[in-house]
Amino acid sequence: MARADVIPSPRLAYEYWLVTYRRNWKGSLFTIFLSPILFLAAMGLGLGSLVDAEAGARQGLGGLDYLDFLAPGLLAGNAMMLAVNESTYPVMGGFKWYRTYLAMAASPLRDRDILLGHFWFMASRVALASVVFLGVMAVFGAVSSPLALLAPLAATLCGMAFATPTTAFVATRTQADNFSTFTRFVIMPMFLFSGIFYPVSQLPVVLEQIAWITPVWHGVRLCRALSTGGGLGWDLAGHAVYLVALILLGWRAAAHTFARKLYE
Repeated sequence: MARADVIPSPRLAYEYWLVTYRRNWKGSLFTIFLSPILFLAAMGLGLGSLVDAEAGARQGLGGLDYLDFLAPGLLAGNAMMLAVNESTYPVMGGFKWYRTYLAMAASPLRDRDILLGHFWFMASRVALASVVFLGVMAVFGAVSSPLALLAPLAATLCGMAFATPTTAFVATRTQADNFSTFTRFVIMPMFLFSGIFYPVSQLPVVLEQIAWITPVWHGVRLCRALSTGGGLGWDLAGHAVYLVALILLGWRAAAHTFARKLYE
């Protein structure tokens, strides 16, 4: 029987995910550190030395060294990948394999409390990874502005702009068979063609225009401007508003599909 003295709150669901994460945080922290180190060493320094040696390369990169151009883009891209990982199999597991959501639904928690608590945890995971990534960037000398302290927030917005609609999608699935297809043909093209590794102006016009509507492009623009201290203005405020709008739209869609899945 539900306890009358328990006040429904997303905090209760959030605390569950924190307790669960406490069991495996060491392994995930190793991955969080290793990913930026490998990417920045191999591509930022290795490939970057070749790019910087080319005449006119800096002009094409807005006057930046390749490492300075690449690192904030990878910060946003890493947030996207982590958010998608956190909103696919764990969400499916909450419904199908571990039935975590069903157990929570048997408590005083409402469906929106369960969903919002999990979203808080996803945002916390992305924020933690982004702070660590920024620290690695600083060690590599890829931070040139104090505004870079806000870059993890921008990366978290980017990640959650993927997490909320992905959760809405996963809540409509009964099997995880198509998650790899989703990652391979939707997420990876965004990772490769949204301005992380080179300016989208280098793409054909049609692909460039498609890149403009992807959340990760807006996240990359925000992170790069904050990290380098260049290009700040109303256009970047527009990128932030775009990401927040996607998060809210994803939340509304997820609230609908999540509740329907939970009580079907």
